[in-house]
Amino acid sequence: MNSKKVMRVGIVFILFVYISFPIKTFADWAYAFVVWEGSVYVITDERVNEVDKEIGHVTKYSDKEGTYSGNFSNTYQKGTKYFSIQGITTDKAIAIQEEVGTYIKAARDGEYDANKFGTRNISSPVFIGSILLVILLAIVGINYYGNKRME
Repeated sequence: MNSKKVMRVGIVFILFVYISFPIKTFADWAYAFVVWEGSVYVITDERVNEVDKEIGHVTKYSDKEGTYSGNFSNTYQKGTKYFSIQGITTDKAIAIQEEVGTYIKAARDGEYDANKFGTRNISSPVFIGSILLVILLAIVGINYYGNKRME
């Protein structure tokens, strides 16, 4: 197989992978949020007066757009505590402790898919496709320069 044909097949393959499995970033920085047990909770302006029990805390804070694993937040620092709210299931909302005795409601917005198809997940099609592209380009380069020396 000549190097031009290999390059064309490689480009078509990589385009197919990137179109079929786009990189999805579920962290929408348009609003403040926390992630708890795989769900995104959007911070509201509503104060909570009666919390039930502590259910977790922020394990990772980042103000840089991206996707992260664990109980992370784009607003609250590591260690900020999460509480269940009396009379409301955690499927609907949780409370975030802002100060001792002060809590704010965070409403559940759906599942957080921590970089399911991103480049940080080594089993993702995007990551595998990228590695295959590098290998393909290395093979084409070796063949091209090897043939050039033979001339």
